[in-house]
Amino acid sequence: MSLFMENMISERLGGKMFGKDTTIYKFEKIKRAKRAAMTENPGMELIDMGVGEPDAMAHQDVVKVLQIESEKRENRFYSDNGIEEFKNAAASYMKKRFGVDMDAASQFNHCIGSKPALALFPIALINPGDVALMTVPGYPVSGTTTKYLGGNVYNIPLLKENNFLPDLDSIPADICERAKFLYLNYPNNPTGVLAPKEFYEKVVAFAKKNNVAVVSDAAYIELTYGEEPISFLSVDGAMDVGIEIHSLSKSFNMTGWRIGFVCGNEHLVKAFATVKDNNDSGQYIPIQKAASYCLEHPELVEPTKKKYSRRLNMLAKVLRKHGFDVEEPKGTFYLYFGIPKGTQSGRKFESGEQFCDYLIREKLISSVPWDDAGNFLRFSATFVADTVEEEERIAKIIDERLSSETFIF
Repeated sequence: MSLFMENMISERLGGKMFGKDTTIYKFEKIKRAKRAAMTENPGMELIDMGVGEPDAMAHQDVVKVLQIESEKRENRFYSDNGIEEFKNAAASYMKKRFGVDMDAASQFNHCIGSKPALALFPIALINPGDVALMTVPGYPVSGTTTKYLGGNVYNIPLLKENNFLPDLDSIPADICERAKFLYLNYPNNPTGVLAPKEFYEKVVAFAKKNNVAVVSDAAYIELTYGEEPISFLSVDGAMDVGIEIHSLSKSFNMTGWRIGFVCGNEHLVKAFATVKDNNDSGQYIPIQKAASYCLEHPELVEPTKKKYSRRLNMLAKVLRKHGFDVEEPKGTFYLYFGIPKGTQSGRKFESGEQFCDYLIREKLISSVPWDDAGNFLRFSATFVADTVEEEERIAKIIDERLSSETFIF
């Protein structure tokens, strides 16, 4: 890199040190370990439990809508802040599905997936020195943008003893005074827990007391098992303090389609729309029309829920057989569980990252480690398997590979 370009890179990206950081991040470590394991064991199948991305395609009826709408000349234009049809579909969905009545024109805006929405929202709120309240483990995108803007991030640990809910009372008073927004994600990635109504009521009270906006990331809200989720916005007073971001990526198998919506407090939605309007020109209109079809047919999610529930039960049963303390999640498609202290053969594990590396290199089972609030591992049930028999085969392989070792907890 030339000296000229070194001087051009912003300090938020490292300035002159950009590209020279030798720190290896956990996902790169996982990739390297996987490559090494496959090279050393060429005839052995690697079982990938790390990918948090649906293995199936969108429903054929949804694909058909995309095809038909793509052939219409009038759908070729920029959509800017979204088409009326999608906003109306989103408003109808929120009312029918969660009992939340909102104005489609002023309280909704589409987004090109929830990740861009989470990245853009801090621009509407954060000034230098302000604080974003983020939960860990969790999805860090809003915190990253906050730092870019000269703000600070205060991490709230999600602990098992608190049912993986953030302890709002533990936040120092000086942090509360500087805080601008609180990020929440339920059903939660990676812990799989749902937030009860009583917790959301406490969040509303906290937000009003401390003048903090609430960003509720509801990307997994349709993927729940045995207990119906609630929308944060269905709680009294929530509309005064927050927004909710919904995504069609996980539940409707539309990850690469990049479509979701932001809804809630009219002032916050308008602020988000202003920021978005200066960052993109809107998602392709036929994709919005296909997404509208999904929101009008939430029953399309049911086969996907049954599949993930079945797989999660299989995986949890195998892990418990080998001594792991793991419960089936109430939502998402992840299993989140503590790591062992070591093995009877003398191996010791001091972090989730160490245990993850061990599983990849010695058992050819890939996962994702989380060491933000205790030492945990995350298994994803989105592995590719087109039949129940194939799912059972993969579960059997994991069982057999873990059987060759005795773990100490």
